[in-house]
Amino acid sequence: MAIVRPFRGLRPRPEMAQEVASPPYDVLSTEEARQIARNNRNSFLRVNKAELEFNGETDPYSESVYRRSKENLMRLCNDGIMIRDKTPSFYTYRLTMNNRRQTGLVALASVDEYDHGKIKKHEHTRPEKVRDRARHMEYLEAQVGPVLTTFKYNKKIDFIFKRITTPSALTDFVADDNVRHELWVVNDPAIIDEIIAAFADVPEIYIADGHHRSASASEVRRRLQEKNADHRGDEIYNFFLTVNFPDQELNILPYNRVVKNLNDLTIEQFLQKTSEKFDVSRADSEIRPENPHEFGVYCGGQWFLLKARPGSFDESSPAGPIDASILATNLITPILGIDNPKTDPRIDFVGGIRGTAELVKRVDSGEYKIAFSLYPTSIGQLLSVADAGEVMPPKSTWFEPKLRSGMVVNMLTE
Repeated sequence: MAIVRPFRGLRPRPEMAQEVASPPYDVLSTEEARQIARNNRNSFLRVNKAELEFNGETDPYSESVYRRSKENLMRLCNDGIMIRDKTPSFYTYRLTMNNRRQTGLVALASVDEYDHGKIKKHEHTRPEKVRDRARHMEYLEAQVGPVLTTFKYNKKIDFIFKRITTPSALTDFVADDNVRHELWVVNDPAIIDEIIAAFADVPEIYIADGHHRSASASEVRRRLQEKNADHRGDEIYNFFLTVNFPDQELNILPYNRVVKNLNDLTIEQFLQKTSEKFDVSRADSEIRPENPHEFGVYCGGQWFLLKARPGSFDESSPAGPIDASILATNLITPILGIDNPKTDPRIDFVGGIRGTAELVKRVDSGEYKIAFSLYPTSIGQLLSVADAGEVMPPKSTWFEPKLRSGMVVNMLTE
């Protein structure tokens, strides 16, 4: 049984949505965010990543940054740019990229279900990132970044979504990356009850992207519960903001890698060691792997194709056959000496939306020595890992298109 709850969403006026809604805070550097918001006073990045308004010496986790985030959110409200719905509602959110649609439900999920493992996870979280988003939520008294969640396809929910989205959307715009964003407000009590009943038949909800935001919501609930002597369990802080999509509609792109050196190896020595677990061949052009267990390598101005040899990885584990795991186990760790890719400064990760041209650019600049292009993880692999209670390899899923922050905000005040 999956719990979904309607809420009084705070959202941009439809005519202001394109100006307000922004990419998520965690896919941009501060400088990239600064460039996007430079000529846009109303960009939601000023709420979600307020350090862009300070100089480079300001600690992004400082109190002054969180205060600025709050001030910017309040200004959007006070200026009438964002409005809060008067009655609890659901919201249907559709994204269209390259003629491919995905339609999801913006709703609140239960922190209790998250804490008890009924909302399934596939990643570990880092304490400093959880602390940051928890402080952000507390200062703003709001959840401003939705957690991307998924559920296994349900015919009844699909029918409801199609019925809701038959009329034109209330909010409809095409962002600067050519992704179309549409939003419908669902405030009819009969349809709300129908949605709640339909999701009650969904066995599990899975976190696809947003583990730190969901963990932060749990931490904030714990703190507020301790302060509230009259805690009942149904307060708004017992829930967190999600957008739920059916699994078959989610789109995962590759999550590629770049590494700063070859661990004191020459290119020839590196290739020789690599050939112990992979078939290695030179390529005449860039490699975008077309099959699982194939990898592109760019180094020294040359592309190589790697194919993992049968028996070189653990097929009995849900995470074993994932290409990010194969690359880490058979190459990144034993050959390049990177044991913890989350903390080692020698490695960086490049979302597949940037393409292989970005890999070539980074290596040819001299900042990195070698790049790896991967085949994308499937949603089926992600669900299998979560069902088994295991953890995905670090940086193994890049969901695209990205949800825009600021489309709907959950206020923690009634």
